Amino acid sequence: MKTARFYPAGLLLAAALALTACSPSGDDLSAWMEQQRAAVQPRVAPVASPQPHVPQAYQGLNAVSPFSADKLTVLLRAEAASPAVSGMLAAEMRRRKDPLEALPLDTITMVGLLRRGNETVALVRAEGLIHQVRRGNHMGQNFGRITAISETQITLREIAQDPVGEWVERTTTLQLQEGTGQ
Repeated sequence: MKTARFYPAGLLLAAALALTACSPSGDDLSAWMEQQRAAVQPRVAPVASPQPHVPQAYQGLNAVSPFSADKLTVLLRAEAASPAVSGMLAAEMRRRKDPLEALPLDTITMVGLLRRGNETVALVRAEGLIHQVRRGNHMGQNFGRITAISETQITLREIAQDPVGEWVERTTTLQLQEGTGQ
């Protein structure tokens, strides 16, 4: 049978250190803390008195609501009547809209291409449905008209407002998205 070894000197030294750490010799620290608490006085800025509320009469009661469809119609008619817009948008405003014109162009993806004789037909995905589009069809919300279809992209001519508010033509492309298995 093995006998347990005791280290009485090490054990006694550890106990002595533990007991001295718990002794109440931290009186100078307590006194310093009390002195600091007494010296610090909180400073609170006075709260300003409330200003009286002066009600204002609503001036826009007879104005057209900014969310009204009437305001948009009036604005579009006014822009169509201007000479710069009348040349570019007159035909666009009168024609019947294609279904893909209700969707933003960035939600439409080109997913394929078909050839029927001399005609090239692009396949696009919008809202989970596949649509066939040809040259001359319209897509997107900026009066986009398809001007060319290649194996890798659809080219559109759009009429949009620039940052100044002028109507300008711009060319936009819709790239073929390979490997989109949605």
